[in-house]
Amino acid sequence: MRIGISTPVVTVVPGVASAWEREAGISDITRIAEAADGLGFDYLTCSEHVAIDADVAAERGSTYWDPLATLAFLAARTTRIRLATSVIVLGYHHPLGIAKRYGTLDRVSNGRLVLGVGIGSLRSEFDLLGASWTDRGDRGDDALRALRASLSTPNPGYQGDYYRFDSVVVDPCAVQPHVPIWVGGRTARSLRRAREYADGWMPFGLSGNEITRLLGLVHCGPGFEIVLPTARIDPMSDRGHTQRQLDRLRDLGATAITCSIAATSAEHYCEQLAILSAMTTEVES
Repeated sequence: MRIGISTPVVTVVPGVASAWEREAGISDITRIAEAADGLGFDYLTCSEHVAIDADVAAERGSTYWDPLATLAFLAARTTRIRLATSVIVLGYHHPLGIAKRYGTLDRVSNGRLVLGVGIGSLRSEFDLLGASWTDRGDRGDDALRALRASLSTPNPGYQGDYYRFDSVVVDPCAVQPHVPIWVGGRTARSLRRAREYADGWMPFGLSGNEITRLLGLVHCGPGFEIVLPTARIDPMSDRGHTQRQLDRLRDLGATAITCSIAATSAEHYCEQLAILSAMTTEVES
């Protein structure tokens, strides 16, 4: 079971983010990424929102670092940790744009991209960006098929319901022959989408019972990733609660766990990472 981190600072959600994150910057993010890289964590994340309606920001927050710029910077400061978008919204981009930009990220990071995608949930943002809302599910399915045909080749071709292209060159492209794609969501359709077109499922906002019910609807099979998030954990102050959360998610079927970690500063966050790393190493041994 792999352990990743929900990168602090890059997303600041009211009531969730710690106070220090509001004033933190790229040096703090880099320090944490380098620590996680050295300690053997599997991946770190960065999500995407372009422009949040002011009425929505009070609930969802307004700070969302751009994942491409952020992960590209961190790629240059780390050596092995994987760089996971969690998630980019398919409807905001043409598949070839994703293939080019994130294929380049895969190349400059020496094959460390994990492409987390979703169909989106914020209609006001869709409307602002001129993206299609009502057919975003079908369009997202077609985008996933197009991405699979495009990410790892400089000469992609695809003929689908929404996207069609041929006789084009997209260079550079990803260096991984098969870029891992994880689909975010909280519905049966998101899980089926992940199983049919991708390599993993990242549910959010679901209870353990709901996760179990949904996983019972689909045969996932070996190699398919179930990426489950923790609630906020505090390994230093409450090791027992942290271990119980990890055990519970493993029992639910997690093959990877994205940890949200309590901290009072970047330094404290790195100390928490060291304790969490020791805990997970002990379990593995």
